[in-house]
Amino acid sequence: MSIKPVPPELTAFIAGHDAFLVIGHKEPDGDCIGSQLALASFLKGLGKKSFLLSSGPFTRTEILQYEHAFLDRVPYGIPLSKAALIVLDCSSLSRVGRIADQLPSLPLAFIDHHAAGEAAVDVRYIDPSAPSVTRLVQALIEAFGAVPNREEAELLLFGLCTDTGFFRHLDTAGSDALLSAARLVEQGASPKRIFSMIYGGKSLFTRKLMGEILSRTEPYFDGRLLVSYVTEEDHRRYGIASRDSDMLYQLLMTVAGVEAAVVIRQESENNCTVGFRSRDTVDVGSVASQFGGGGHRLAAGLSMEGRIEEVRERILEAFDRVFVTLSNDEAY
Repeated sequence: MSIKPVPPELTAFIAGHDAFLVIGHKEPDGDCIGSQLALASFLKGLGKKSFLLSSGPFTRTEILQYEHAFLDRVPYGIPLSKAALIVLDCSSLSRVGRIADQLPSLPLAFIDHHAAGEAAVDVRYIDPSAPSVTRLVQALIEAFGAVPNREEAELLLFGLCTDTGFFRHLDTAGSDALLSAARLVEQGASPKRIFSMIYGGKSLFTRKLMGEILSRTEPYFDGRLLVSYVTEEDHRRYGIASRDSDMLYQLLMTVAGVEAAVVIRQESENNCTVGFRSRDTVDVGSVASQFGGGGHRLAAGLSMEGRIEEVRERILEAFDRVFVTLSNDEAY
């Protein structure tokens, strides 16, 4: 299955501006960072100026090495007369964090593989069938008749591997992702090096914290949903850099009968973040959107006020409706 072709309005949008603020969502992951960096590099090759913006925080170990390349505020001296905004890996300014309040009023383009978002913008390249936003950025580069250089290819493959779980989330419609990965490898991207970036270099604390989280996991709805949590004390004992969400979700989703998994993290006294993963039947993006979160059908997240206990109750209420609907559908 092929992704949507790049809309001509997007290539015209890029050709028609000289400088770009390249923005990603708050709490970025490898796909967000990889797509921003690769696009900024390509724009530079076109003779354009680009400024990388992120509200952070850079909590994932695999992206820490790139934090220095990003600004957390809009810089002074941008030539606004021919400048524009490009937002990647989300299609709503509400998802970019505190930087949204600083953004000047400029022409705006969204490039995203999540279906929800703002429609009233200058350009939208939105394709929920795309495995990652880096795949869409690769298509954009190729639409200009170019190929990514070695560094861009590595960044694009990094994002693709992040969002596909190193291709384990691909199904029978995944040939486009594999073919695009092959082209990136031809340009010098190393799957071996990227695997080490994503899954290697973890501290012993990450494994101890994972053991804590697994030990307190509870099943709900006859084992179809698993829920666990991370406390403020965990953050103090192990440090924020000890998070290893991808491996944690891998382990939870291997449990027999599980259709979805939820991990609630107490980030501060009265705020939690919540991560969701689904095997197939449950649309966790829809669940997250009920609470102002975002994501797609198989992976999503949100931030919510409250303590772990109250957040868990609200999340369980939402999943109760989901599983009632699924049970009704299965009855027919």
